[in-house]
Amino acid sequence: MGKNHRIGQRMLALAAAAATLWAAAATAQSKTLPAAVSALCVQAASPLHVLRWELGDVWGGDALSPAAVLAIGESPLLLAAREDVAKLWSSETAESGEAGASAPDTVTTPVQETPLSSADAQTDNGVAARTLVPSGTDGYTVAGKAYISNSTSHTLNLQALSAPFDAMLTDESPQILILHTHGSEAYTPPKGTDIKYSGNLRTTDSRYNVVHVGDVMSQAFSAAGISVIHDRTLYDYPSYAGSYDRSLAAIRSYLAQYPSIRFILDVHRDAIEDAKGTEYKVISQEKDVGAAAQMTLVVGSDGSGMAHPKWMENLKLAVSLQQYILNTHPTLMRPILLRNSRYNQHATTGSLLVEVGAAGNSPEEAARAGKLLAQEMAQLLQDRSK
Repeated sequence: MGKNHRIGQRMLALAAAAATLWAAAATAQSKTLPAAVSALCVQAASPLHVLRWELGDVWGGDALSPAAVLAIGESPLLLAAREDVAKLWSSETAESGEAGASAPDTVTTPVQETPLSSADAQTDNGVAARTLVPSGTDGYTVAGKAYISNSTSHTLNLQALSAPFDAMLTDESPQILILHTHGSEAYTPPKGTDIKYSGNLRTTDSRYNVVHVGDVMSQAFSAAGISVIHDRTLYDYPSYAGSYDRSLAAIRSYLAQYPSIRFILDVHRDAIEDAKGTEYKVISQEKDVGAAAQMTLVVGSDGSGMAHPKWMENLKLAVSLQQYILNTHPTLMRPILLRNSRYNQHATTGSLLVEVGAAGNSPEEAARAGKLLAQEMAQLLQDRSK
C-alpha cells in the first residue's frame, strides 16, 4: 500500500511538472494579465483534465479543473488573480459558440512592420466604389436621421430611443477601451503592395488590418483629452474560432483592472459583394479629408437567449452617435444593425461594434473614417458630460 502511495505521489508530481510547462508555454508571449488569462483559457482543452479522475473533484467550488489549478499554482501572475481566472474560465464556457464557429484560417507568422511613409499613403486601390445610403424607410426603424435595421423580434419605441443614454465620461482614467475581436481583418492596399495574408482577406500586418484603424482612433481620443486603452491583440489569430470568447476574457480582465472604463469599441470591417460576387468598397467623400470608408454601428441584444438586460442602453448610444455624426457627415454612416447576438456588449452600457468600411476599402480610407468617428464621438461624449 505504501509503495503504491509513493508511486501515486510521483505521478502527481510529474503531472504538476507537466502542468507547469503547459502554463509556461501557453502564457510565454503574454505581457499582461488579460493576455495571460486569455492564452490560458485557449489552451484549457488539455488531456490534463484526466487528473480530475485521479485527484477527485476537489476544486469544484470555483469551477477550475485540476489541470488549471496545478498550472496557475506555478505562475505568480495567474495565481494572484485566481478568483478572476475562475470567473473568466466560467465565462469562456458560457459564451462558447455565441457568435458561431468557423474553421480556422490558414495562418502565417506575424511580420515585422515598418511605418508607411506619406508617399505610400495611396487611396486608389483599383476597387470599385459605392456610397450606400437608404433610399426609403421600408424595412427600417427611423429615429431622426438614424436608420435602424432590426433583425430581432423586439419592437423599438422611438421615444425610448431618443432618451439620454446611460454611459457618461468621468474624471477617472482610462475611459475607453478599443479592441479587435477579429483583428486580422484586412483592407486592400494598391496592387503591388508587399502584403502577406494569413487567410481569406486577413493579415497579421497591422499596417493593413483593423488594428491600424484602432491606432488612429486611439490617437484621436487622446488628442481630445479622453484617456483610452488600445488592445492590439489579434484574438482571431491563429484560430478564428473562439475569437469572441477570447476577447470577452480580455474585456472582463480589463474591467477588473480598470473599473473606470465606460466605453468599449470593438472595431471590425465588413465584406461586401454585389450580386455577381464582385467585391466593392464603400466610401463617403469628405470635404478637406477625401474619401473615407463608410461605417456601420452594430448593436447586440438578448435575442439569442443569452443574458443582456441593458442592450437598449447600447442602442441609445448608437442612435445618438449616428445622429451626431450625420449632422456634419451626411453619408459617412450606413444604417445601424440591431442583431440577436450580443457580441460581448453586455460588459458595459457603452459598448459598440464598429464596422469600419469593407475589405475592398484601402487602409487609408479606413483610417480616415476611424479618425472622424473618434473625433465626433469624443465631442458628443464631452458635450453630454457638461
